[in-house]
Amino acid sequence: MKNPTKSKGVDAKGTEPKNLEAKPVAAKGAQAPGAAPTTVVGRGATDQEALSTSIDADGRNAVADALKVALADSYAMYVKTLGVHWNVTGPSFFGLHTLTDAQYKELHTAADVIAERIRALGHVAPASFSEFRAASCVDVETPHKSTPEMLKELVADNEAVARRMLEASNIAEDNDDKFTEDMLIARIGVHEENAWMLRASLG
Repeated sequence: MKNPTKSKGVDAKGTEPKNLEAKPVAAKGAQAPGAAPTTVVGRGATDQEALSTSIDADGRNAVADALKVALADSYAMYVKTLGVHWNVTGPSFFGLHTLTDAQYKELHTAADVIAERIRALGHVAPASFSEFRAASCVDVETPHKSTPEMLKELVADNEAVARRMLEASNIAEDNDDKFTEDMLIARIGVHEENAWMLRASLG
């Protein structure tokens, strides 16, 4: 037989328990009410880390934003130059194939260096085609064209990117980021040289 004193709302001594207010339990990974916000760096998270470097926070933000554009341009140039490398034809095939081989490989390395500098400044490096497409001045969606037309586009693209690298280097200079300034000045030289070699190949 069940003990009647064990019924709901009554304890073993026959007295009703105190009304205990249930406290909400935060879900795993959720932030407790009133707690300070947590900064998480990653895809879709806050795009800035707390750092203490020779460059102040505002300067890091400005330089990182400029570098994200430089990264987008470099990656777009890598993709477009690689496409020319694959599809070049004609009597100058071997020379152009070799030239664009060296250029696209250098651009791939450059994109990696720029992305790592963005990370060193405490920001997340963009890593999606949509982000690169939105930020870059280089059109990588153009249909296949003749070899001379592709080379002319690469010349114009390299010159445009060189000008944008100059703008980015000026932002780095304004914010006393000497390392980034020097890196971007070097990129200007690379793109201007690439444009010259491609232009000379057109005859």
